[in-house]
Amino acid sequence: MSIPSYPPIHSYYDGAPQSANGSTFHTVEPSTTLPIAIIHTATPQDIDFAIRSAQTAFPTWSSTPAPQRSRILLAAVRILRARNDELATVETHDTGKPFSETSTVDVVTGADVLEFFANLVGGGGLNGETAQLREDAWVYTKKEALGVCVGIGAWNYPLQIALWKSAPCLAAGNTMVYKPSEFTPLHAQTLAEIYTEAGLPPGVFNVVHGGGEVGAYLTSHNSVAKVSFTGQVSTGQKVASSAAAGMKYTTMELGGKSPFIILPDADLEMAVDWAMMANFFSSGQVCTNGTRVFVPEGMKSEFEKKLLVKMEYIRPGDLMDKSTNFGPLVSDVHYKKVQLYLEHGIHVDKATLLCGGAGKFSSLPGLLSNGYWTTPTVFTNCTDGMRIVREEIFGPVMTILPYTTVSSAIERANATTYGLAAGVFTKDLNLAHKVVAKLEAGITWVNTWGESPAEMSVGGWKMSGLGVENGRRGLEAWVRNKSTLVEMGGSVSSVFSKL
Repeated sequence: MSIPSYPPIHSYYDGAPQSANGSTFHTVEPSTTLPIAIIHTATPQDIDFAIRSAQTAFPTWSSTPAPQRSRILLAAVRILRARNDELATVETHDTGKPFSETSTVDVVTGADVLEFFANLVGGGGLNGETAQLREDAWVYTKKEALGVCVGIGAWNYPLQIALWKSAPCLAAGNTMVYKPSEFTPLHAQTLAEIYTEAGLPPGVFNVVHGGGEVGAYLTSHNSVAKVSFTGQVSTGQKVASSAAAGMKYTTMELGGKSPFIILPDADLEMAVDWAMMANFFSSGQVCTNGTRVFVPEGMKSEFEKKLLVKMEYIRPGDLMDKSTNFGPLVSDVHYKKVQLYLEHGIHVDKATLLCGGAGKFSSLPGLLSNGYWTTPTVFTNCTDGMRIVREEIFGPVMTILPYTTVSSAIERANATTYGLAAGVFTKDLNLAHKVVAKLEAGITWVNTWGESPAEMSVGGWKMSGLGVENGRRGLEAWVRNKSTLVEMGGSVSSVFSKL
C-alpha cells in the first residue's frame, strides 16, 4: 500500500489560502497512524480576518438574486461529482473509512444536498407570503439572510457535513466561516477551492483550523449571527450555551443511543442485515446508529445465529481495496475511549460477549497492524442499566436486549436522554406506524436504517440536538422572517380625535 502525503494546510479567506500564525499539528492516516499533513492552527487574529472577509462579502452575496446564487452552487455540484473519486480518496486517508464507502456515500450525499438547496432557492424556495387583511391593507413577509454564520464540522463525515452546513447557509444568502474537526481537516480547503472555482465570490466561504479554542472563539464572536454544530452532546452544550449568551441562532446535531426494534413478525434475515448496517457501517462511527437492538425473547437465539454468520463478512484491510468494508477508528483518543467501553462491558457490566471484545484485529499485515483497528463486538442478554447500553460509544459495538411485549420495548426504547433516531422492523405496516408514533426520536425508519436523503429534514429530540438539517425546513434554519403591514386606505383610525 502507498503512504499518502499532503501539502501543509492553512486558513482560507478572501478567496485564497492564507498563512496562519498559530502553532501546527500533524493529522494522521488512521489505518497506519502515520502522519500525512501539517495543519496550521488559526490564531484569534486569523479568525478575525476570516470573519471580516465574510462580513465584507455578505452585503453583495445576500443581495445577489437567488437564481444567480443557485447557478454558482450548481456549478460546484458539477465539480464535486466530476472529482468524486479524488475527493473520496482524501476522505479515506483522513477518516480511515474504506474507499468502497467514501466513493459511494460521502461525496455523493454531500453533493446531493448542495444540489437540493441550490434548486430549492432557484425555484422560489425563499419566497415570502402575502395576506389581504381588508380591501386597502396587506401583509407581506420576506425571508432574509442572517449574516455571518459559523459551521463546526464533525470528524466522521467531514466533507458531507461541511456541505450539509454550507449548502443551505450559502443558498439562503449568508456567508460562512467553517471550522473542520482537527482530526479530519483535509477536505476543508479543497471544498473552499471548489466553491471559488465555481464562481463563489471571495469571503462567502472561509475556513479556519484548530481545536476547541478556535471553536470557542468563533461561537462567542460578536459578529457571528448563527452557529451550526455537529458533535457529541457535552461539546454541543458548551457551544449552545456560548451562542445563547449572544442570542445567536443555533442548529445542534448531537449524539444518540438509538433503539432498533425487531417486532415478532419481522423478516429476521432482513433485520439481521439492517442491524449489521446500523452498527458496523463506518466502523460504528455514526450518530444515528441503532446500537440498542431489541429482539423478542423467542427470536433471540435465531437472530444471534444468523448474526454470527454475517459477522464473518466484515472485511478489514487495505482501505483502497474495493473489497474492504471495515476501517479503523478515527484517532488514538477515540480508539482508547472505545476500548474502555469494551472493557467495562466485559468486566463491570458483565454482559454476555457473543463475539469480538477488547483489542485490535490480530491478522492485519504490515503497517496496518499499527492502526486504530477495533474488533467488531456484540454483547447479548444486555439490560437497560448497563453503561454500554446507556451511553454513546460511537464504535462497532452492538448490544442485544431481549423483550417480552411490544409495549415494554417501546417504553424501554424511550427511557434515554437521547432522542436522535429509532427504527422498527415488521411486516405489519399498520403496526409499524403505531409504534413509530410512540417513539421519542426526531428521525425514524421502518424496515430500513440510516438513509438521510437531501429531501428529508433530520434533527434530534431531547439531548440529541436543536433544529433540523436538510429538507425544506432545513432552509428555514438559515433565514429570519420580516413581516410588513401596508395600509393604503389614506385614513387614520386614531383614538385621539376631537370629540
